[in-house]
Amino acid sequence: MLIDKRTTDLKPDKPKCHCGVFGITRSENSAIHTYYGLHALQHRGQEAAGIVTGNINSDGKVSFNIHKGMGLVSDVFRNPEVFKSKLIGPATIGHNRYSTTGASESTKNIQPFVVQYRMGNLAVAHNGNLTNANVLREKLVEQGAIFQTSSDTEVVLHLIARSRKENQWEQVLDALNKIEGAYSLVILTDNSLYAARDPFGFRPLSLGKLNGSFVVASETSAFDINSAEFIRDIEPGELLEISYDARNISELKSYKIVENVPDPKHCIFEYIYFSRPDSKIFGANVDKLRRKLGKVLATHHPVRDPEDEKVIVISVPDSSNTAAIGYQNQLEKIGINSKLEIGLIRSHYIGRTFIIPGQLKREVGVKVKFNTVKGVLENKTIVLIDDSIVRGTTSKQLVNLIREANPKSIHLRISSPPILFPCYYGMDFPSKEELIANRFNGNIEEIRRYLGVDSLEYMTIDEMLEAMVDHAPTDFCTACFSGNYPTKINTKFKKEEYDH
Repeated sequence: MLIDKRTTDLKPDKPKCHCGVFGITRSENSAIHTYYGLHALQHRGQEAAGIVTGNINSDGKVSFNIHKGMGLVSDVFRNPEVFKSKLIGPATIGHNRYSTTGASESTKNIQPFVVQYRMGNLAVAHNGNLTNANVLREKLVEQGAIFQTSSDTEVVLHLIARSRKENQWEQVLDALNKIEGAYSLVILTDNSLYAARDPFGFRPLSLGKLNGSFVVASETSAFDINSAEFIRDIEPGELLEISYDARNISELKSYKIVENVPDPKHCIFEYIYFSRPDSKIFGANVDKLRRKLGKVLATHHPVRDPEDEKVIVISVPDSSNTAAIGYQNQLEKIGINSKLEIGLIRSHYIGRTFIIPGQLKREVGVKVKFNTVKGVLENKTIVLIDDSIVRGTTSKQLVNLIREANPKSIHLRISSPPILFPCYYGMDFPSKEELIANRFNGNIEEIRRYLGVDSLEYMTIDEMLEAMVDHAPTDFCTACFSGNYPTKINTKFKKEEYDH
């Protein structure tokens, strides 16, 4: 993964989700609701944001207006006048973006993408990765298509525009039947908002309602901020057509993208790390399953103080907070004297452009993000809960930081298995060679020595699936742990060629 030169010199040590999407129809304040929805989805993409509105003019024609830029949602839409004079209309889609390539600074790659074709205006925003994008792109270029971006998402626009189907919903279906991989899409046209999930349902997408408006979003937290009602998940392999043209009285239609929908393969990392704990995705509450991960972790990988003194459980904030609660609760249930404490304080004021001068990197390191509560840690048996280890660099620095507080011992427990393989479905890990578990060939003892902890234990894949109480164990994609990909991966596919 190439790192944006403007961001911190500390390489991120967590996986990244490519983006979050939001859409709303039949609302006088559609752009404002989208703005708030993107705020709630900010964790899914922090590099750029964009909003497109469809406005029905006095002559009955529809015009699209777009505003997008680099930065957080609050940076891009800093000027409230944009909502009064530009982003007006009853239908809107929005996108938060994280990219994986050096093209990240190009505003051309910021979604939503907008084009005009023979049927009118067309805009699209996408969460996921298309595994056959390069093959489709090559064919389209041979047929004369001119691409404006380096994003696989642009392929969808070309496929819709080139479809010879007569009806627009058929054109969208035609395009969706040609793409492979992971996609949760919102597509805006002159008459309708379309929302679609790939047949495996890799990434989440939900349907809600706000008064008389239909809303779609990557996570239900985007409904909550708008006081919208959650209706249901958009099903894997489903295309929804939501009309906002007053001439079409049929508001909501559902189509099957494929006749035979396969068993779902939801990204399990959405529960482990990506999604907000206050969201509901894949039919279950994230908080509930994250706590269950902690409980199962404690059942199979408990820590006892050798002198039977109180064990102090702390999390790596903020993503591991919920799993740490479940872990400590379960320790108590199985008779281990323990206490959940706040042992690490995380700074929330490090901007995207924070740079550590080269000569201070080694001395400052992880301390710009974390500090210890020494009174909590000193002379105690510490259980540090984290959701995952990617490169291991931050984990190693955190352990060194905790050591400075003079604990009795440090025991690291991970609420997921070792990450050994790349993801091709919309989650960005570093290169395979940078993954610490891969670098040490899955040898936990060698990883433990590298990190400098007294003990290290991960969940197994079976233990992780045991925690998914509202699902069948087969409902999930675990390819980043097991290497068993649900779909055929094109050997020519290189995810770094395409930018979200």
